[in-house]
Formats: sequence, structure tokens, C-alpha cells
Amino acid sequence: MDEKGQNLGVLKREEALALVKPGSGVDLIEIAPSAKPPVARLMSYDKYRYEREKQEKKERMAQKTSGPKQVQISARAAQNDLLIKSRQADKFLGEEHPVEIQMRLRGREKYNKDWARQKLNEFMKMITVEYRVIGEPKFGGRGMMAQITKK
Repeated sequence: MDEKGQNLGVLKREEALALVKPGSGVDLIEIAPSAKPPVARLMSYDKYRYEREKQEKKERMAQKTSGPKQVQISARAAQNDLLIKSRQADKFLGEEHPVEIQMRLRGREKYNKDWARQKLNEFMKMITVEYRVIGEPKFGGRGMMAQITKK
């Protein structure tokens, strides 16, 4: 193809290279090297590279899979803060995303596991969308974590 997009047909390599004029900003670019015969195009290499990067970025964005959404809470958070976080979890569950609830524990709170489990259960009761717990709440790292999905 030439720079206007018109098909030039099957050309020998030397004929195709003769079409490229030095200093015109047009290059001979091999588009499909594995095709029989190989497909080449006359166009600016910078324009070709830009279009290829744009296409690759579009493919990457379409390919992205979303993992579980996270909601972080604190064991000592106020009731209204927990309500806001529960609404956020409701929204994620409504969009069919799995939700990971992370309760941050600080200092000595980490050693009072029964109290932390009770606070996490109180928060989970605030979630209005029907859900099921994927696994039992786990302790580790900076606190406690539970995963839930919509029923």
C-alpha cells in the first residue's frame, strides 16, 4: 500500500524500495512478515509506531481483569464511617465484584482477636446486599481480612 492507502499489488523488493524517496518522510514498513508474500506498506515510521502503540494500549485495557475490590476499615472507626464503607461494599457487590474487607488493627489490638472478630462481624451485618463469606476471617499482616461475594 502507498501512503494514500491504495493497493500497489505484488512488487519485488527492489521495486518497493525504489518507491521510497529519501527525505520525504515516507518509509517502507513490513506489516506482516510471515505472510506469503510479506505485506509491506509505504508510510511514516513514526505514524506506524504511534498507531501500533495505541492499538496495544487499547488491547491491554480490554484485557484487564479486575481482582477483588478492597474495603479498609478500622476497628475503632465511628458508626457513620462504617456505614459509608458498608455502602461502598454494597456497590461493589452490586457490580458482581468479590470484596475483600480489611480491618486494620494497631498495636495491642492485634492480640485481642475475639474483639476484632466481633467488630468485623458487626461491620458485615451492616452490608445490605446478600453475600456469602468465601473463607473464614484470617489474621495476618496489619490486621484481619475476610472475603465475600454476592450470593
